[in-house]
Amino acid sequence: MKQTNRTALDALRRSFSGDIIIPGDAGYDDARTIFNAMIDRRPSVIAQCTGVDDVVAAIRYGREAGLEIAVRGGGHSVAGRSLTDGGLVIDLRRMNAVSVDPAKRTVTVGGGATMSHLDRGTQPFGLATTGGRVSTTGVGGFTLGGGGGWLDRKMGLACDNLVSVELVTAGGEVVRASEHEHPELFWALHGGGGNFGVATSLTLRLHEVSTVTAMLLLWSPEAAPSIARAFRDFIESAPDEIGGGLLYVTGPDEEFVPAHLVGKLTALFLIAYAGPEGEARKAAAPMLDLNNEGQLIVELPYADFQCMLDDPPGYRNYWSAEYLDALPDQAVDLFCARAHDMIVPSASQHVLFPQGGAVARGPAHYPIPWRHAPWIVHPFGLWTDPGDDERGRRWVHDTRADLRPWASGAVYLNFIGDEGEDRVVAGYGKENYARLVAVKTQYDPDNVFHLNHNIKPA
Repeated sequence: MKQTNRTALDALRRSFSGDIIIPGDAGYDDARTIFNAMIDRRPSVIAQCTGVDDVVAAIRYGREAGLEIAVRGGGHSVAGRSLTDGGLVIDLRRMNAVSVDPAKRTVTVGGGATMSHLDRGTQPFGLATTGGRVSTTGVGGFTLGGGGGWLDRKMGLACDNLVSVELVTAGGEVVRASEHEHPELFWALHGGGGNFGVATSLTLRLHEVSTVTAMLLLWSPEAAPSIARAFRDFIESAPDEIGGGLLYVTGPDEEFVPAHLVGKLTALFLIAYAGPEGEARKAAAPMLDLNNEGQLIVELPYADFQCMLDDPPGYRNYWSAEYLDALPDQAVDLFCARAHDMIVPSASQHVLFPQGGAVARGPAHYPIPWRHAPWIVHPFGLWTDPGDDERGRRWVHDTRADLRPWASGAVYLNFIGDEGEDRVVAGYGKENYARLVAVKTQYDPDNVFHLNHNIKPA
């Protein structure tokens, strides 16, 4: 590190409440480890912030030093956008406080909070908001990107529940964006991701949800196509309280999994019901009557349900998605057939999610055109052997190609990595993208925050 930068770094340390970590320091490698083990980048500086003042100081230091800036919340970006080689990482993970206002039914969370922090904080009040399907997901990136989860058909997308955001701009200014403050910025934060600044706290609306009933219904892959068609027909008329999806997985070694499916390709139909087991069984009766080969039905606290399918860090990750306007029998059959190319055994999931309900009815003016698609295909690859990288990527690309005839063209950008500028525009829609460019130009004209699905300023 150059002496001039060392001097500036020493000045940053003196004004910084958190920790500044550089290569060679104890904990450096742990601090730069993220969810996707394919990503191995070495920042020059990691600024572990404890408050807004730290974020302001880190941005100013990074800009004055001419360093590329990455922002880390949960670290779940599949493309590893929360790290940079040779640059500065603004690490928000210590800013994870959760404050619930049960009277207003709102929650305010720090920019580094994960879904687990949020869900555990709201659980004692019998309240919740739409969360990611993995509890280690960062609330900030999840919400600002749109935010779909198991119960979004009931509660809407995470960004639909966004009340306000405290944000530090590229110029080091702290602003509050809401319906009445910086309204155009607030609009952009409903899907525009981390393009406009560092979100240091978010306030979200809450809904009454104390327990969730989870139904895990298992079939062999040979039986899955006909069950998938039944699931499609079932979900189209199901109440909003029902969410879930079809997930091809490696059968886990659990008591409810038949021996012939353990360690083998297994079709898992997850039905999540926002309510007690008795109601859930009645609502899901058409699926429960289909003679599954194994099942687990359990009513549990929402926060516990949210971590049922967690995958720990350390896997190599590659994902993508297509949003479908229709799901005819041919599309179902192609989706099911492509599951046989998934790496088994592994933690990979070959996923078909339904939307509809409160997602489809949500605010149409936000820059998230994918909310109107009734189905999502999401090949979610996780494996450990680098020798499987080519195979895993090919499976993801082939799945997308198979389903493209029914694709809407829009895509939730949190579900994909770096797939080019055209896909970024598709994530917002062309008209929305032009409007987002104007917001980007106002709040980040130099494109300081470009390690994201980038909206380039004019």
